[in-house]
Amino acid sequence: MRWEVDHSSGEALPLQIVACVRRGIASGELAVGVQLPPAAELGAALSVDRNTVLAAYRKLRDEGVLEFRRGRGARVAAAVTEPAPVTEAARALVAVARRHGLGRAELLRLIEKMT
Repeated sequence: MRWEVDHSSGEALPLQIVACVRRGIASGELAVGVQLPPAAELGAALSVDRNTVLAAYRKLRDEGVLEFRRGRGARVAAAVTEPAPVTEAARALVAVARRHGLGRAELLRLIEKMT
């Protein structure tokens, strides 16, 4: 999985990490039970403080996306579910994008511009 943040962006770094994890889950790269990199390791890779990564992980834990287990780190939670209206809207968006010839990368780029 490609982890990245934009330090010049106006968006808070923890929120960028949250978005990155969500993209990984949505794309299937982060499946249920997959362990995320330790906060210190990911922080070093992204040139951010470990606490920035922990803030993102805690937000995702509070939303039920990640679960923490002592000695096992942060993992994608088994009960990751998206709200049904959002899922339906996403399906409709994908269908419209395909009809207009947009590929996955183009669609994701468009969504990222909006979020």
